[in-house]
Amino acid sequence: MTTPHRDEPEGDTVAGVSAGVDRGECSGRGRRIDLLAALSFVALGFWVTARLWLDPRNGIRDNRSDQAQFEWMMAHGARVITQFAYPFHSDRMNVPDGVNLMANTSVLSVSLPLTPVTLLFGPRASFLLFLTLGMIATGIAWYFLFSRVLIGSRGPAWLGAAFCAFAPAMISHANAHPNIVSQFVVPLIIWRTLRLAEPGRWLRNGALLALVIVWQAFLNLEILLMTAIGLGVVVALLALRRRDLRQRARPFLAGLGVAALFAAVALAYPLYVQFFGPGSYQGLSRLIRGYSSDLASFVAYSRESLAGSPRTAEGLAKNPTEENSFFGWALVVLVIALIWWLRRNVLALALTVLGLLFAVLSLGREVIFDGRETGVPSLWALLEDLPILHSVVPTRWALALTPIIGLLLALGAERARQLAVRHSRARPRIRFWTVTVLAMALLPLLPTPLPATHLDPVPTFVTSGAWRPYVAGGRSVVTLPLPDTNYAEPLRWSAVTRLEMPLARGYFLGPDDRPHAQERGAALFTAPPRPTSSFFTVIRRTGAVPPITPQSRVNAVDDLRYWRAGVVILGPHRNADALRRGMTELTGIRPVFTGGVWLWDVRPLTD
Repeated sequence: MTTPHRDEPEGDTVAGVSAGVDRGECSGRGRRIDLLAALSFVALGFWVTARLWLDPRNGIRDNRSDQAQFEWMMAHGARVITQFAYPFHSDRMNVPDGVNLMANTSVLSVSLPLTPVTLLFGPRASFLLFLTLGMIATGIAWYFLFSRVLIGSRGPAWLGAAFCAFAPAMISHANAHPNIVSQFVVPLIIWRTLRLAEPGRWLRNGALLALVIVWQAFLNLEILLMTAIGLGVVVALLALRRRDLRQRARPFLAGLGVAALFAAVALAYPLYVQFFGPGSYQGLSRLIRGYSSDLASFVAYSRESLAGSPRTAEGLAKNPTEENSFFGWALVVLVIALIWWLRRNVLALALTVLGLLFAVLSLGREVIFDGRETGVPSLWALLEDLPILHSVVPTRWALALTPIIGLLLALGAERARQLAVRHSRARPRIRFWTVTVLAMALLPLLPTPLPATHLDPVPTFVTSGAWRPYVAGGRSVVTLPLPDTNYAEPLRWSAVTRLEMPLARGYFLGPDDRPHAQERGAALFTAPPRPTSSFFTVIRRTGAVPPITPQSRVNAVDDLRYWRAGVVILGPHRNADALRRGMTELTGIRPVFTGGVWLWDVRPLTD
């Protein structure tokens, strides 16, 4: 560890982001510590996903729809490699309009490399590998950034990295959001950004930064935006304390310009497709942009924490996957104490400013406390309609607090380590109180294995390929209920066929292009409703068949023709009887049971 200059405040070397590695770096002992750190992240990753690995019938209990969507995306990546399919738009869902995959979570930077896994073991295996390895790689990446660049000591680096990868918010998103828990590129972006200031290497460093930016862009653009804002704030504040600012600014700005140029060239066409191509939309709806962090949630415990449960999180988050701000009262107290203790460290102060900004943004347009509206407007109310920002879910700004707190924990642990080195007589007491305080704050946050549930097996009608004659000539398969955000099982079925089985409608983000829509052009979590899709949505929710009129039958034929339907199938469902009766009465066609599904051959109606 480099020693602070005598006329600088203690900790400024760390704050200047130029810390070295402790003397054991190149020793065999240091390498063994690195290996143990990596193995600990492997153990934690498999611990969180254990129930999914132990039983191949299991899926994620609290978010089956997103799991189905990501399995579909993994199959799309394999299709791009094996059939040279167009990567940014697909006609295999939402026939006949298709889906803008750049405007959705296509995760091409992962689905393409995992193609061999998808082909050999299926999309479920590649999804599960993505989820598990994403958390593991995130912990390892933060560990090496902290231990080699920002902190310099392995113990504090491990502490901070473990929190960054397995904090409550990350475990919450592990409920079928592998693109969000896979933040292993973020430490690489930070590392390459800090290297821009090296003299004489502006072209090389700029090109490498562009490479990791593009990588992250095809993993998750929301995380990339938060990383860019965070780096901008922190680097600007750190630059104010640099005595050699003018000397370092020139290569930094030159490298930043190269990175911006190269990344813009690489991403220009994909981003054009995302924002202006077929199926693009103009931001999220106001309903989704109202998903904010409850002020009371910051001191509450997440349901997947050791000290948490559904009761501790009840009413404080929209769903189990968005518990972004659940840190627990003990950690909040510790973070406040660390900020005071590290107040002379400019990096800690910069992180504090950034953390407050993200926390305020996460409160949404109006502050909510314990589930109740306070009438107090927040900063987000002024920003939510701006381009780019209108596609951000505000509660996810609190997700960005996780690496900030992780780095503060690492800085605090390193400061305690330095005190123990300098004060040998007090070393046992310093270590005892350090371990005690950290245990009190962090043990309640230890992750528990994700809840799992048995998924219905994919019907034999799908796995056997018996559907193929019905989709000849560009026809689609219509499933009952039609897939949307609440019922996405058909996406799993299509993924098993490597997307050879095209679906009517689906679960995706697409524009609300209804003529009289209140937010025309804003994103819907499926295609705009049609009379027949709304008819079966009512049956799915209530189990009751709505009154069927002659106009209902005309609408059904029109909709089946719009969807280019060749066959309608009904798999296992709790309201299967009502769904079967509704379809039979709408079309006048008697279904047959084959391959685990009820089947209506509707080609005579749609020819």
